[in-house]
Amino acid sequence: MSRTWPGRAARPATLLVVLLAVAVGLTACRDAPGAPVEIRIATGSPTAVYHAFGESLAAILNRELPGVRASVVVTAASAENVRLVGSGQAELGFTQADVLPADPAMEPRVAAIARVYDDQLHLVASGGGPVRTVEDLRGRRVSVGAAGSGTEITAMRLLDVAGLAGDQVRQSRLGLDESVAALRSGRIDAFFFSGGLPVRAIADLAAGSPTRVLDLGAWTEPLRAHYGEVYVSRDIPRSVYGVDPVTTVADPNFLIVRSDLPQSLVRDVTRLLMERRSELAAAHPAAGRMSPRSAIATSPLPLHAGAAAWYRDAKP
Repeated sequence: MSRTWPGRAARPATLLVVLLAVAVGLTACRDAPGAPVEIRIATGSPTAVYHAFGESLAAILNRELPGVRASVVVTAASAENVRLVGSGQAELGFTQADVLPADPAMEPRVAAIARVYDDQLHLVASGGGPVRTVEDLRGRRVSVGAAGSGTEITAMRLLDVAGLAGDQVRQSRLGLDESVAALRSGRIDAFFFSGGLPVRAIADLAAGSPTRVLDLGAWTEPLRAHYGEVYVSRDIPRSVYGVDPVTTVADPNFLIVRSDLPQSLVRDVTRLLMERRSELAAAHPAAGRMSPRSAIATSPLPLHAGAAAWYRDAKP
């Protein structure tokens, strides 16, 4: 009688199972998609332009760039956005030009994709209140914007050139929504906010209660003299908020990007930013003011090589 040792007859079958498992594993590894490329877009308050613009851009990138997962990050806006992009905690972000260092070498980790639109500085007060001019802010309670925001930087510069720096104004640092609530409840007398037209939260405020937007046109030249020629005068017509028309201070807004992002990816983002302007404008009218010709005016911040390549081929 022949004798079969345990395991000998089963050995070919076991080997076949192992080979099949290895083959299946190799196929799965080959066919498994890579991890999505994450694009975090640093924006601002949920009721302001950066957020609306960013959400629309994220939807476009998710729809049209396979392998990309885009999302928005709510922030205090410009200054925080520059920090997040520069530190690698976000890939894209929106910022006012006056927040950026005058020497690009001071922030080499950040480049520009486009100049997208101009921010306009709003100084908002109650319609029946005592604040009618910048000088009326002396001794009053004023929100100068959230800490780390572009609004804070521009507002503090305006107060400086107006002789209202230091303790001349009782300052608080509130975001847009908190500023609106504080003005409504009488906890502050006025607030600053810098954003593209229209700012929804200000429009809602003006629709529901007497509201005054102050004229700041006289302060453009002092700001230019002290802080550089980035500032310009722009009008806010009556049609925007239903209040008296004013002239205010404006400065450009940039969409910035991490300098180390691949050129091909940034080129695609730039292409979609320009080609989907009508869709972006549906999210907020400020986005509709972009054009390839104006988008390249990002001095002193250099364009990312991927963005520059798209503009060069598009010949704006």
